[in-house]
Amino acid sequence: MKNIVLILVIAIISCNSNDDNRYSNIDFSLIGQGQLHGNGAENIEKATLIIENTTAWDNLINKMNTVNMVSENLNETEINFSQFLVIAVFDEVYNNGGHSIDIIKIVENQVEIIVTIDKLLNGDASSVVTQPYHIIKIPITEKSIIFEYKTL
Repeated sequence: MKNIVLILVIAIISCNSNDDNRYSNIDFSLIGQGQLHGNGAENIEKATLIIENTTAWDNLINKMNTVNMVSENLNETEINFSQFLVIAVFDEVYNNGGHSIDIIKIVENQVEIIVTIDKLLNGDASSVVTQPYHIIKIPITEKSIIFEYKTL
């Protein structure tokens, strides 16, 4: 009988203590992924951005469009910021092509959202200035967003 009570107490404690640590996946929608080329690759620093309003979004698109008409390749440019926020990740500028920056997973628990970033492509022999980017949208949230680099 003591063993059964002990097992129940341990089960209850472990269930209660793990509630804040349980993560569930967040679905996200791709807005665009690719590379800025040439001089346009130098307009945006390596960054992880959380965009919560139209003004910041328009400013980012304008920076990206300085040399490259990137907005033509985006799946959408009109974002309803009362329902969504945009997450944009820009890697460093490279002197060769074939690089990527990739948002591979987004999970949340009761207090935070974790965006996991990886670099799935590591360059090739082409000689062109490039800067990889990945832009997505997720449902709006009040939780803090943490960026985690898998292998950079």
